[in-house]
Amino acid sequence: MAEKRNYISSEELQKHNQKGDLWISIQGKVYNVTDWLKDHPGGDSPLLNLAGQDVTDAFVAFHPGTAWKHLDRFFIGYLQDYTVSEVSKDYRRLVSEFSKAGLFEKKGHWICFSVCSIATLFSVCVMGIKCSDSFWVHFFCAGLLGLLWMQCGFIGHDSGHYQVMMSPWLNSIAQIVTGNCFTGISIGWWKWTHTAHHISVNSLDFDPDLQHIPFLAVSSTIFNSLTSRFYGRKMTFDSVARFLVSYQHLSFYPVMAVARINLFAQSFLLLLSNRPLQHRGKELLGLLVFWMWYSYLIYCLPNWGERVMFALVSFAVSGIQHVQFCLNHFSAHVYVGPPRANDWFEKQTKGSIDISCSTWMDWFHGGLQFQVEHHLFPRLPRCHLRKISPFVRELCKKHNLPYVSVSFWEANKLTIQTLRNAALQARDFANPIPKNLLWEAVNTHG
Repeated sequence: MAEKRNYISSEELQKHNQKGDLWISIQGKVYNVTDWLKDHPGGDSPLLNLAGQDVTDAFVAFHPGTAWKHLDRFFIGYLQDYTVSEVSKDYRRLVSEFSKAGLFEKKGHWICFSVCSIATLFSVCVMGIKCSDSFWVHFFCAGLLGLLWMQCGFIGHDSGHYQVMMSPWLNSIAQIVTGNCFTGISIGWWKWTHTAHHISVNSLDFDPDLQHIPFLAVSSTIFNSLTSRFYGRKMTFDSVARFLVSYQHLSFYPVMAVARINLFAQSFLLLLSNRPLQHRGKELLGLLVFWMWYSYLIYCLPNWGERVMFALVSFAVSGIQHVQFCLNHFSAHVYVGPPRANDWFEKQTKGSIDISCSTWMDWFHGGLQFQVEHHLFPRLPRCHLRKISPFVRELCKKHNLPYVSVSFWEANKLTIQTLRNAALQARDFANPIPKNLLWEAVNTHG
């Protein structure tokens, strides 16, 4: 006798979208992952944000083939009205082709070059401080330290998406060393926020990377004092926020130059909170290591003037990386509400912008210049992103979706124009118009 299948409708699936009752669907099969929520390696945000939906595209984007074998223990039935859009079919076909070509496993030699460059930069910086009394040598060393932090950030970013080292244990060590020990930023905090950003890219109330009130507002919609679903608090647009946002196009680069201070604070706030976190002890030890060597390096400088200069210059140079993060998304399409899994490809392409550059500048951008490709294939090593970009561009063209790629200079212009548009709206006390200023800014410039 044939086995009787348990079919579940999409309406029924959508009802199970809470923390204590959470179902998802993957390739037509329904899974009850309620008990898995607390153990999910990517944190609870991705599952909570996509609860009660078919999450096939998001699943194949973030999980290697070995993850499929763990699904059976959560299986409860089949999705009755399961359908796949043409865009999703083409996207999954690309994932399959890249996987068969071994692109997800071939990581190239960039990690060796990055580690060597970090070691060299750190050695030169320490020697310059210890062996020279020249102000300009110390100034130069501060700039080198900023570059070192940028390269560490790229390694931390990549190691959070895929295994850059030979084993998971070494990968975890690399994350804490490059993140906590060298940059003073919690890798746990980064993974927590960055995973949420990928899942809900450019959602004004779900994406933490767009929630910068009172300093920055990327859309006049934020003037309605939205509630951050990530942080669980209201983003109040009060008189202070209105004043700061009114001049954000002028303050953007100065704010980015000292944005690292906020990351230091956020790291400690997370590690000292009650939020469940892996490797809390190791991460706190890593931050202690950072503050010991960084404080000692500053102490070795001859006077307080040079000490302040050293901190500001190193922060400002590393602030270039914060600018890079903003360029990739501030001038792209935004929306309000939770992410939807059934338009995964569309949301990633609409919410991301590529930076066109020569191959020799790849070290400077660290893979972030191919932001559309990275958001579609986050597990893909950065050395392959340039190679696959023509396939992504062609797929976007086929389905009439935006594929925005502009120069670094043009991306800066777009971002400043977007911020300026929102700033002018913030100054209009009588009638702030809730328009999508970001999307208009991108399309105005083609």
